[in-house]
Order: sequence, then structure tokens, then C-alpha cells
Amino acid sequence: MTGKNFQAVYDLVRQIPSGQVASYGMIASLLSGVTPRIVGFAMAATPEGKNIPWHRVINSAGKVSDRPGSNRQRELLEEEGVLFSAFGKVTWSLVRWQGPTEDWLLRAGFDFIEYMECQAKWPS
Repeated sequence: MTGKNFQAVYDLVRQIPSGQVASYGMIASLLSGVTPRIVGFAMAATPEGKNIPWHRVINSAGKVSDRPGSNRQRELLEEEGVLFSAFGKVTWSLVRWQGPTEDWLLRAGFDFIEYMECQAKWPS
């Protein structure tokens, strides 16, 4: 894991708008050499005051991962209008981030078909 990987994760997570969420795997799928675990490590190490919405990244089951700070993460998401079921899950079809801007995709070297194939594997 490098600072470069973390910075790439942070730059991408900044694109997730209020009221939407992404999974660790969704973020990783858009970054070469980055795994969901690396995304998780980056979110745990998010520096304060850098405008990184770490709370908008959840696990692929649609839940906030159980760890210190998980209650705060859920509170922040609920403040943004993200709803959770009685089982603590989001409804992906209502709150799933649709992905980065076209500019980001172009800079990252994604073509439309490649991106659509990547997005097809995201939680729904």
C-alpha cells in the first residue's frame, strides 16, 4: 500500500455525492492495483479536514462495517437521507453512486464499454 494508492482512493471518494454510497469494491474496481481491502485501509486512515466523505463507503452487503466509529458513520449517512432497513442495510437501487464524472473516466483511461462492464459488477 502506498500513499499514491490512498490518494487515488481519496480523489475518487470525493466524487460520491451526499445521500449516495459506494462499496469498497466499487471504488477498487475503478483503480488499477487497488483492492477493496486497500480501500478499507484508506478509509480507516482518512485524514481529517481534507473533505473526504469516508462515511459514504460501505461494504458490498449494503451495511456499515462493524468497527469502532460505525455508529457515527451510520449517523452521518442518515443525516444525508440514506435509509437503512431493520437489518441495517441500504437499498442499493435507491442510494448507489452511479460512478465518477466523465472527465475522471477519461483521465483514468476508461472507455465507455469498459466502464459499463465494470459498473455491471457493482451491487444493485
